[in-house]
Amino acid sequence: MGTTVFERRRPADAVIDASLRDTALSVFWLEDVPRPVHPPLSGTIAADLAIVGGGYTGLWTAIRAKEREPDRRVVLLEASRIAWAASGRNGGFCEASLTHGHENGLTRWPDEIDRLEELGIENLDGIAQTVSRYSMDVDFERTGQLAVAVEPHQVEWLREEEGFLDRDAVQAEVHSDTFLAGAWEKDSCAMLHPAKLGMELARVAVDLGVEIYENSLVRSIEDGDAGAVTLVTRDGGRVRADAVALGTNVFPSLLKRNRLMTVPVYDYVLMTEPLSSDQLASIGWSNRQGLADSANQFHYYRLTADNRILFGGYDAVYHFGGKVRPEYEDRAESHRRLASHFFTTFPQLEGLRFTHRWAGAIDSSSRFCAFFGTARKGRVAYASGFTGLGVGAARFAADVMLDQLSGEKTERTELAMVREKPIPFPPEPVASIGVNLVRAAMDRADHNQGRRNLFLKTLDAVGMGFDS
Repeated sequence: MGTTVFERRRPADAVIDASLRDTALSVFWLEDVPRPVHPPLSGTIAADLAIVGGGYTGLWTAIRAKEREPDRRVVLLEASRIAWAASGRNGGFCEASLTHGHENGLTRWPDEIDRLEELGIENLDGIAQTVSRYSMDVDFERTGQLAVAVEPHQVEWLREEEGFLDRDAVQAEVHSDTFLAGAWEKDSCAMLHPAKLGMELARVAVDLGVEIYENSLVRSIEDGDAGAVTLVTRDGGRVRADAVALGTNVFPSLLKRNRLMTVPVYDYVLMTEPLSSDQLASIGWSNRQGLADSANQFHYYRLTADNRILFGGYDAVYHFGGKVRPEYEDRAESHRRLASHFFTTFPQLEGLRFTHRWAGAIDSSSRFCAFFGTARKGRVAYASGFTGLGVGAARFAADVMLDQLSGEKTERTELAMVREKPIPFPPEPVASIGVNLVRAAMDRADHNQGRRNLFLKTLDAVGMGFDS
C-alpha cells in the first residue's frame, strides 16, 4: 500500500496543537447570524398544508407553496430551532447537481441525465432569482467549484472534465503545492452562508404568511376526518391539515417505511480566524471558488465573506444504531486530522488558528441523492436522503412534493429519479459492520491509486455504494 500526500507531508504536531489550542466547539455559521424566536405550537389549529421540519426542505416548501397559492394557510413545525441541524452546519456549497454529480446520475438514470442536469441548473438559477427578488442577505457568490487533483492518478480523472486546468493553471487560481491539476465548473455551484440562508428563508416565509412554530416536535401522524391528516406534537399540540410535507431528513421518519432508507453519517468541520491580506496573497484564491479534492475520502473548503477558510470532510463516521447525538460532534481524532491536512495543503499559513470546530449528521441514502414519495393516499409527501447536496436540491425537492400533493402529473413527478426508491440499508448490526467495511475499503483505494476493490465494485453495481 502506498501513502497519500497528507501522510508524506504531515506537519509537525506542534503546528497542529497550536492551531487547535483555543478552538470552540461551536457552529460558526449559527453564531454569526441573529436567530429570531418563533413560538411553540399550543392547542389545535387547522391548515391547508402542514410542513414538518424547519431546515431548507421545509422552508423552501413553505415559500414555494405560498408563491403558488398565496391564500393557502401554511403551517411549519420545527422540533428545535430553524436551521439548527444540517441546514446551519454545512459548507455552504449550493450545487446545481440533483444527482450527486454527473457520473452517479449517468449510471442510475442514463436516459434522464441530460434533462436532470438542465433541471439542476434551472433550480440553481431559481435560487439566485429568489435571493434577488426578496433581497435575501445570504452572502451568495456564484463562483463555481474547483475540483483539484492531489495525487497523480487523480489528474487523469480530471483531464476529461470541462474546465480542465493543468498544474500551472490550477496554481494560478489557488496556490498549494499539493495541487497537481484541477477542473473548474464555473456556473454550477454558488457559495453562500448556510445559517443566513436558513434565517432568510424563514423571514421570507413569514412575510408571505407562513406560520412557523419552533420547539414543536411532531410525534405522530393520525388520520383525521373528511380526508384530513392530523399532526400531534410532543406537548399535545395538534395540526389538522389537508396535506402534509415531511422534511425531517436525517432524523427518524414519521413513516415507518422510510426508517431504513437513510443512515446518519457524521461530517467534521474546522473554521479558521480571518486571514490577513498577506496570508490571502500567499494562497491567491482571488476567484473565491469552492474547492474539493478528488479522493474517495475528500475534503471541501471555501472562503467566507470575512476571509476565513472553512475546511471539512474526509472522515465520514457512522455510529452504531444510527443515532444522532450531541456527544458525537466532538471527535478530537477527526478535528486533528483535518488540521493536519489543512497545513499539508497550505503550509504557508502555519500559525493560523482555528476558531471553531463542529460536526453534523448527513442523511445518507444508498443512491447518494434525494428520494421522494407519498403516503396516506397522497395526502403526505416526503423528500429525504440528500447525502450532502441538500443546500441546492432542497428547493427542487419542495417543488416535487408540492407537485405530488397536488395530485397532478408533472414533468418532475414522472421522472424515474422521482418515482424510483433507493435500496434500504440493512438493520443493525449489519449496517454498522457494512458501513465500516466500506470506509476501510475506500481508505485502501485512496492508498492504492484510487483502485476500488471487488467489494466496492460489487456495491456500486447493485446500487449500494457509499460516498464520503
